[in-house]
Amino acid sequence: MKFRQREPDNPDINVTPLIDIVFLLLIFFMVSTTFKQEFEVGIDLPQASSQQRLEQKNLEITIDAQGRMAVNQEMLANNRLDTLKQALREIAGEQRRQHVVISADAKAPYQFVIRAMDAARQLGFSRLSFATRALEQ
Repeated sequence: MKFRQREPDNPDINVTPLIDIVFLLLIFFMVSTTFKQEFEVGIDLPQASSQQRLEQKNLEITIDAQGRMAVNQEMLANNRLDTLKQALREIAGEQRRQHVVISADAKAPYQFVIRAMDAARQLGFSRLSFATRALEQ
């Protein structure tokens, strides 16, 4: 008896479900990813004739003309004293010997500058300074 040789079947791989899964994963990662927002606070510093450059790592409290506050370029949810103190605590940890630089816009309400100074003092920071720009001549 002579048996016929069966030709091998070429297996087909159906990639359609694989492409569907890849697209679903892509959509999932795009939706679930949070993007860090880089925020630059635009302030116009007041002028001063004396200058001193601080070379060490500082804590910077930035106050814009509307009174919005940021600590080390991270915007705060509001400009209340307890929110500012909490942000300073989280960033500084237990280090209270750091320099705190207050960069306030020339048109910032005075109350917010005092609030920033008060928060730093209440937490035990004793090295405060104000950022200014060089006096134009």
